[in-house]
Amino acid sequence: MTIVNGKTKTEQKVIRVAAAIIQQDDRFLLSKRLDHLHQGGKWEFPGGKIEPTETVSAALVRELQEELGITATHQSDFHELVFDYPEKRVQLYFQLVTEFNGEPEGKEGQAVQWFSKKELLTLPFPDANKPVLAMLETQL
Repeated sequence: MTIVNGKTKTEQKVIRVAAAIIQQDDRFLLSKRLDHLHQGGKWEFPGGKIEPTETVSAALVRELQEELGITATHQSDFHELVFDYPEKRVQLYFQLVTEFNGEPEGKEGQAVQWFSKKELLTLPFPDANKPVLAMLETQL
């Protein structure tokens, strides 16, 4: 067992996720989670689960190809955090992607859209993204 926020919590499997903060000029590319998914209907930084044999960078390249049809050609570490939802624990590796090849489109039926930083900060995001949104407000 683990103590989280003063409460006893049963140890959960950690889901490792690579997420892309895709920035071009002063715009950010986001995708909208499908309604039937966990935290569905919210905007997110594209990405997905890291397979056991993958690096964060390799997982992000694979996920962006699968989800958006683009290939990240320049990515760098931005932030890493662990977040506990009531039903699961996620370890998020946020990568800043400033160059890619291809034209982004929602390959899995999800909406994909560019937003200014001002717009991005007003959108609904999964709770785990809130610390990174606060960082983006001041750093990029």
